[in-house]
Amino acid sequence: MNRQAGKTETQQNVKKLLELTRPDDTLLVLMYGSPDPDAMASAMALREILLRKKGLSRWTFAATEPFRRQQNREMAQAMRLGIRLLNQVNLSDYRLIALVDAQPSFFSALPVISQPDFVFDHHPRRGEWQAQLADIRPQYGSLSTIMTEYLQCAGIRISRNLHTALLYGIKTDTDNFDRQTIAEDIRAYTYHSKNANLRLIRRMELNQTPISYLQYFDRAYHAMKHYRGRRVGFLGRVESPDVCVQVADFYLHLIGTSYVVVAGIVNEKLIMVLRSDGYRQDCGALAQGVCSLAGQGGGHRSAARIEIPLDVLSVQLKGNLSQQSIEFFLDQCLKKSQRTEEKK
Repeated sequence: MNRQAGKTETQQNVKKLLELTRPDDTLLVLMYGSPDPDAMASAMALREILLRKKGLSRWTFAATEPFRRQQNREMAQAMRLGIRLLNQVNLSDYRLIALVDAQPSFFSALPVISQPDFVFDHHPRRGEWQAQLADIRPQYGSLSTIMTEYLQCAGIRISRNLHTALLYGIKTDTDNFDRQTIAEDIRAYTYHSKNANLRLIRRMELNQTPISYLQYFDRAYHAMKHYRGRRVGFLGRVESPDVCVQVADFYLHLIGTSYVVVAGIVNEKLIMVLRSDGYRQDCGALAQGVCSLAGQGGGHRSAARIEIPLDVLSVQLKGNLSQQSIEFFLDQCLKKSQRTEEKK
């Protein structure tokens, strides 16, 4: 994207954002799934803009799932965010509803979220939906970068906590710039690094893996199949989707590995986490291919996620949800998706 064009777009959107917000308005900022640093930092930035420019009589951060990762919980505590679960929030208490790092189509089971006021995301647009203000920029590595531009265009003085949150959001969503990144991400990172609390970020980055997860690394060691740089493993029932994320991230670092798929069953869903080196394989394209067969999901070239309800999977596998049957399903889905991608 041309830098000047991006700046003009942001300026126009900031103007519209403030026009749509009344003085002392009420705002619900909603995140999908378990809150991650990029979503939390973006929520903080949006609140700061509206709080400073228009005033808010009431605001709440909410998510559809509780925290799964320790470092994300620690970030929320350090920033005093007080994030609530959506089922504990009365939507009618808020005139404005904003989605950050998410889109209405993600909330298929919640039709009340079908027409939010604001939508900010850096993932490809998915599904048909409407919002008064929608800013979707999939070329960006993180939403925190986009919200940095909003803060700058709005002339907001950024606190140290917000600098820290936005820097951490950029670091995590770009995987320290190993994933898709553009110049704007690097500029935003440099801008925040001068004022962020780097010691706090270091502490959060070190505290990642609960002791209970060690059993899944052992399970993966025995379950992982390796073929021509591809590693695929089904871990059975796991305590959190983050188990699959951490195992996949670990296996991607093994010599001779180009991409990894780790799956597990959580809350009556099969969760598939895809990771790649971003060179030979496009995880986002693979995920879209699998989702055309069953489930929903998506992602970027080097990282993606798929969710398939077990009742849908059971139909696909004719009621056989054994380890062997699911492993065969994973292998066939990925092969079909890969062949479809190669034909494009």
